[in-house]
Amino acid sequence: MPQHDQAQQYGKPLAVLTSLFFMWGLITSLNDILVPHLKGVFALSYVQAALVQFSFFTAYFIVSLPAGRLVQTCGYQRGIVAGLCTAGIGCLLFYPAAASLSYPAFLGALFVLAAGITVLQVAANPYVTRLGPAKTASSRLNLTQAFNALGTTVAPLLGAVLILVDGRDGVAAEASAVQLPYLVLAGLLFAIAVVFALLRLPAIKDEHPQPAAATHSVWQYRHLLLGAVAIFVYVGAEVGIGSFLVSLMEQPDIGGLSPAAAGRLLAVYWGCAMVGRFLGSVVMRHVAASKVLACNALLSVLLIATAVLCGGQLAMWSLLAVGLCNSIMFPTIFSLALNGLGRFTSAGSGVLCMAIVGGALMPLLQAALADSLGLLLSFMVPLLCYLFIFYYGIAGHKPR
Repeated sequence: MPQHDQAQQYGKPLAVLTSLFFMWGLITSLNDILVPHLKGVFALSYVQAALVQFSFFTAYFIVSLPAGRLVQTCGYQRGIVAGLCTAGIGCLLFYPAAASLSYPAFLGALFVLAAGITVLQVAANPYVTRLGPAKTASSRLNLTQAFNALGTTVAPLLGAVLILVDGRDGVAAEASAVQLPYLVLAGLLFAIAVVFALLRLPAIKDEHPQPAAATHSVWQYRHLLLGAVAIFVYVGAEVGIGSFLVSLMEQPDIGGLSPAAAGRLLAVYWGCAMVGRFLGSVVMRHVAASKVLACNALLSVLLIATAVLCGGQLAMWSLLAVGLCNSIMFPTIFSLALNGLGRFTSAGSGVLCMAIVGGALMPLLQAALADSLGLLLSFMVPLLCYLFIFYYGIAGHKPR
């Protein structure tokens, strides 16, 4: 197919897919508002509050492989519809959780919501990499992920206004503050599901002839497995920083901000990621994606080291700036890890999405350090995560 005709065929589907990336970015980033909010409502320790992210991201580990099989069986489009409907049900469950003032009910709702987002990720990420030439897959996925970052930027601003209400109104009022926002999200998810059910999207199958010495299992791809580790530590680092930045900025010796002001400032962290992804989609048309990944990871290490060593407002701004470095990491790791998988692309996507469980475990480790050593020192956990990503960008991404 001529390049111009191919661009026309794939241009509209890519435009529609950006709505999915925006929605799951918005939903995921709202967790960073829920962590300090529910910590205050239920008087939780950092470890207990980190169960918000644990419940959400554990769903990726449990649901990803079944989601990969679902997408292989039903196709990308039906997988997307199933994911949207499941996520919508999860949002609806926030209403009874708030009404009953039950922290376990909130955690259950988060798990169902995340199960739907997992199916969306397993279907949409590889679909984007296949809608066009393989050599521009990283650039294309970074462009759509930029709209994911737009959602993560908008979420703290909305959450600071709608969810982080004045604690003087009582525990019931604080808990019920989540009901309306999540009801609206449920309505939007179901509406988008209807739209996707009616769309006519290009049918792309993961069926490629294999060489004589064929690989018989997705687990035999070394660069995929190292990519899964990179996704694990990346999501863990990104979520850990986002989860505890609001609490850090509230500390008198760091920022001394109110919860609402800190929540609004968190938008800078995610906004930097949005700007970086738009820039990255352009840069990686001219510079190897692996080199950009390695450079960003190294800069993240330097910024976190500066924050931990210096403290004060410099620590706050250094950690916010890590968002710019995060920008291209997830889509770049994802596309590098799926490179050359052929008919195993959907299964490989399931493996990578399963690794998003790092967002459940690494923040929990960081929370334990925060409770024992102090919040600022706990950011050494993300620093170590970025060191592995630096290795993946330098050498680990190369297929063997």
